[in-house]
Amino acid sequence: MQFRTYEEFWPYYVSQHMNPTCRRLHFIGTTLVHLLAAGSAATLNPWLLAAAPFAGYGFAWIGHFGFENNKPASFDYWLWSLRADFRMYYAMWAGRMGAEVERARHLTASS
Repeated sequence: MQFRTYEEFWPYYVSQHMNPTCRRLHFIGTTLVHLLAAGSAATLNPWLLAAAPFAGYGFAWIGHFGFENNKPASFDYWLWSLRADFRMYYAMWAGRMGAEVERARHLTASS
Protein backbone atom coordinates (compact mmCIF):
# COMPACT_ATOMS: atom_id res chain seq x y z
CA MET A 1 0.00 0.00 0.00
CA GLN A 2 1.08 3.54 -0.65
CA PHE A 3 0.20 6.45 1.61
CA ARG A 4 0.72 10.09 0.74
CA THR A 5 0.20 11.45 4.25
CA TYR A 6 0.40 10.31 7.83
CA GLU A 7 -3.35 10.84 8.23
CA GLU A 8 -3.93 8.35 5.38
CA PHE A 9 -1.57 5.94 7.11
CA TRP A 10 -3.21 6.13 10.56
CA PRO A 11 -6.35 4.02 9.77
CA TYR A 12 -4.11 1.38 8.19
CA TYR A 13 -1.92 1.38 11.30
CA VAL A 14 -4.96 0.94 13.53
CA SER A 15 -6.21 -1.90 11.29
CA GLN A 16 -2.95 -3.70 12.01
CA HIS A 17 -3.66 -3.50 15.75
CA MET A 18 -7.16 -4.93 16.06
CA ASN A 19 -6.18 -7.54 18.64
CA PRO A 20 -6.45 -6.11 22.18
CA THR A 21 -3.48 -8.17 23.44
CA CYS A 22 -1.30 -6.74 20.69
CA ARG A 23 -2.33 -3.21 21.70
CA ARG A 24 -1.67 -3.97 25.37
CA LEU A 25 1.80 -5.26 24.54
CA HIS A 26 2.47 -2.08 22.57
CA PHE A 27 1.30 -0.11 25.60
CA ILE A 28 3.68 -1.99 27.90
CA GLY A 29 6.59 -1.52 25.50
CA THR A 30 5.91 2.19 25.03
CA THR A 31 5.60 2.69 28.78
CA LEU A 32 9.00 1.03 29.19
CA VAL A 33 10.42 3.33 26.50
CA HIS A 34 9.21 6.36 28.48
CA LEU A 35 10.60 4.97 31.74
CA LEU A 36 13.96 4.07 30.22
CA ALA A 37 14.28 7.50 28.58
CA ALA A 38 13.42 9.23 31.86
CA GLY A 39 15.81 6.99 33.77
CA SER A 40 18.55 7.70 31.28
CA ALA A 41 18.03 11.45 31.63
CA ALA A 42 17.88 11.26 35.43
CA THR A 43 21.00 9.13 35.82
CA LEU A 44 22.87 10.19 32.67
CA ASN A 45 23.14 6.51 31.84
CA PRO A 46 23.16 6.11 28.04
CA TRP A 47 22.65 2.35 28.31
CA LEU A 48 19.11 2.88 29.53
CA LEU A 49 18.36 4.96 26.44
CA ALA A 50 20.01 2.32 24.24
CA ALA A 51 17.72 -0.32 25.76
CA ALA A 52 14.55 1.64 24.92
CA PRO A 53 14.12 0.44 21.30
CA PHE A 54 14.56 -3.17 22.38
CA ALA A 55 11.89 -2.80 25.04
CA GLY A 56 9.47 -1.01 22.74
CA TYR A 57 9.91 -3.17 19.66
CA GLY A 58 10.30 -6.37 21.65
CA PHE A 59 6.85 -6.14 23.19
CA ALA A 60 5.29 -4.83 19.95
CA TRP A 61 6.71 -7.64 17.84
CA ILE A 62 5.52 -10.27 20.32
CA GLY A 63 2.08 -8.73 19.89
CA HIS A 64 2.25 -8.84 16.11
CA PHE A 65 3.79 -12.26 15.62
CA GLY A 66 2.11 -13.96 18.58
CA PHE A 67 -1.37 -12.43 18.65
CA GLU A 68 -2.09 -10.22 15.65
CA ASN A 69 -0.45 -12.64 13.19
CA ASN A 70 0.76 -9.92 10.87
CA LYS A 71 3.96 -8.14 9.94
CA PRO A 72 4.61 -4.97 11.97
CA ALA A 73 3.93 -1.80 9.97
CA SER A 74 7.32 -0.54 11.16
CA PHE A 75 8.99 -2.89 8.66
CA ASP A 76 7.67 -0.77 5.78
CA TYR A 77 6.80 2.57 7.38
CA TRP A 78 9.17 2.94 10.30
CA LEU A 79 8.87 6.68 10.91
CA TRP A 80 5.08 6.89 10.56
CA SER A 81 4.76 3.72 12.63
CA LEU A 82 6.80 5.23 15.44
CA ARG A 83 4.63 8.34 15.39
CA ALA A 84 1.47 6.20 15.25
CA ASP A 85 2.64 4.05 18.15
CA PHE A 86 2.86 7.12 20.37
CA ARG A 87 -0.52 8.32 19.08
CA MET A 88 -2.03 4.92 19.92
CA TYR A 89 -0.38 5.01 23.36
CA TYR A 90 -1.88 8.39 24.23
CA ALA A 91 -5.25 7.40 22.74
CA MET A 92 -5.24 4.36 25.03
CA TRP A 93 -4.48 6.57 28.04
CA ALA A 94 -7.33 8.88 27.04
CA GLY A 95 -9.76 6.01 26.44
CA ARG A 96 -10.15 6.87 22.74
CA MET A 97 -8.48 3.85 21.16
CA GLY A 98 -11.67 1.76 21.13
CA ALA A 99 -13.33 4.35 18.89
CA GLU A 100 -10.29 4.36 16.59
CA VAL A 101 -10.44 0.57 16.31
CA GLU A 102 -14.15 0.66 15.47
CA ARG A 103 -13.57 3.34 12.83
CA ALA A 104 -10.77 1.25 11.29
CA ARG A 105 -12.98 -1.85 11.41
CA HIS A 106 -15.68 -0.03 9.43
CA LEU A 107 -13.18 1.36 6.93
CA THR A 108 -11.69 -2.10 6.41
CA ALA A 109 -15.14 -3.67 5.97
CA SER A 110 -16.16 -1.08 3.37
CA SER A 111 -12.96 -1.48 1.34
